[in-house]
Amino acid sequence: MKKNLLEKLNGKRNMFAAIALLTAALAVTGCSAEDVSNILNQTVTEQSDTSAVEGNGDNNNDTVNGQNAEGAVSGDNNSSESAQSGSDSSESYMANGSTTASSSSLIDTSNLFSDRDLEQEADLTDAEYITLTSGEDVTISSEGVYVISGEVTGTSIIVDADSAKVQLVLDGVTITNTTAPAIYVKAADKVFVTTTDSTNTLKVTGTFTADGTTNTDAVIYSKDDLVFNGVGTLNIESTANGISGKDDVKVTGGTYNITADEDGIEANDSLSINDGSFNITAGKDALHSENSDDLTVGYVYINGGDYTLKATDDGIQATTVLMINDGNINVNAAEALEGTYIQINGGTIDIYATDDGINASNKSTAYDVVIEINGGDISIEMASGDTDALDANGSLIINGGNIDITAQFAFDYDTTAEFNGGTITVNGEEVTEITESMPMGGGRGGMGGFGGQAPNGEMPSGEAPDGNFPGGEAPNGEMPSGGFQGGQAPSGEMPSGQAPSGNRQGGFQKGQKQNGNTSASSSNASAQ
Repeated sequence: MKKNLLEKLNGKRNMFAAIALLTAALAVTGCSAEDVSNILNQTVTEQSDTSAVEGNGDNNNDTVNGQNAEGAVSGDNNSSESAQSGSDSSESYMANGSTTASSSSLIDTSNLFSDRDLEQEADLTDAEYITLTSGEDVTISSEGVYVISGEVTGTSIIVDADSAKVQLVLDGVTITNTTAPAIYVKAADKVFVTTTDSTNTLKVTGTFTADGTTNTDAVIYSKDDLVFNGVGTLNIESTANGISGKDDVKVTGGTYNITADEDGIEANDSLSINDGSFNITAGKDALHSENSDDLTVGYVYINGGDYTLKATDDGIQATTVLMINDGNINVNAAEALEGTYIQINGGTIDIYATDDGINASNKSTAYDVVIEINGGDISIEMASGDTDALDANGSLIINGGNIDITAQFAFDYDTTAEFNGGTITVNGEEVTEITESMPMGGGRGGMGGFGGQAPNGEMPSGEAPDGNFPGGEAPNGEMPSGGFQGGQAPSGEMPSGQAPSGNRQGGFQKGQKQNGNTSASSSNASAQ
């Protein structure tokens, strides 16, 4: 989430307020414009030098491109650029080929899917065929393959088969219930839900009723492992969750259209998808994996598939690891991707988000908090306001891929950032470093600093270009009501130290060069 903006701008705001007050006092005493400008230049220079030295004092143990931050200051005490490099060592990391935090052992995928998981058509040699009847539940208590058909209301398919493997083959099934799941797995080793080349529709239209102490709050609810595959379509509509698995949930094929008031697909231990087509609209999260009793599990693994995800909360959320290797993923959500360790290795990902685009947060102590991007084509568009495209409450590491960001705030991270490879474009401009984003100043008026100034240093439309106050200067050199407009000095020059043409990557960047001078430069950086 965004750090408090007032804290970020506090130092600069205090300095600019002091400048405005000093200028007002000098104007009243009758000092000339040249005298005012000289005093202002001296004040800003002293403030900049002090800030640069103090900033380096906080980072004596940091290393930037192999050089100790303390050395960056002591090597040239008169160089404000060297001082700035030290003071921003925790905020700006160049693409220097440093090692990555990538871990191939984040998720062991070697035996993640069995041959039967990946088989899209069931072996019907010994299958049993069941035609559903409205108002009558069907209970399956032994291992086998069951081909199910029929259009019914008030009917549940219940699997209570201890440690058996059960395969439910949906062959043109329509079930509409009011309070109970359409498919309820009480006990099994694993249950396969396989679609034939058909359309199947499962709905729950009312409030779910618990089964004793079990809150059966999904159209398909399972206490054990679930595998979805097939060549057909499964439509799900729910007043709570679409699919809920209290163990592992895997999908290797099929088409899924899910509308749910809560989560689209949720799993306790893991949600693993090898392939499939997903169109999910969710009142909470579209894809969700969380086990509140075991913070070492609750991961999401995506190896392929096509996704259109629209969610009120998160598009995809994992308690521990969110790993994406491939797939075409389109997300419209408050936060598109969220987890403790997020690793993107490939795929095409299009994001529109109103809070964070990709957010790594401390949901589990079993993993470091990291966003790691090694490949893929990623497009992130953020809504206006206090939003971040890439928000790591830990480290941000980019080793490859193509990342296109449209946002006021492109990057936000708490510890370190590395840019080791790939391409990053922010608001149409390619960037060569990762720097934490800061917004432009506030609005015009009063002594509110440089708010309202155009990026090229010109004053906003309607203000006299020569620096005169609108409507003429107040008599006897007094300040007009409200103070200087936009923080401008009476001579029309900007207070020294500000670079009016600083590039913006969603606002001024910490440590970014402006007009060829670092932001800690002396009075020579004043606007011309």
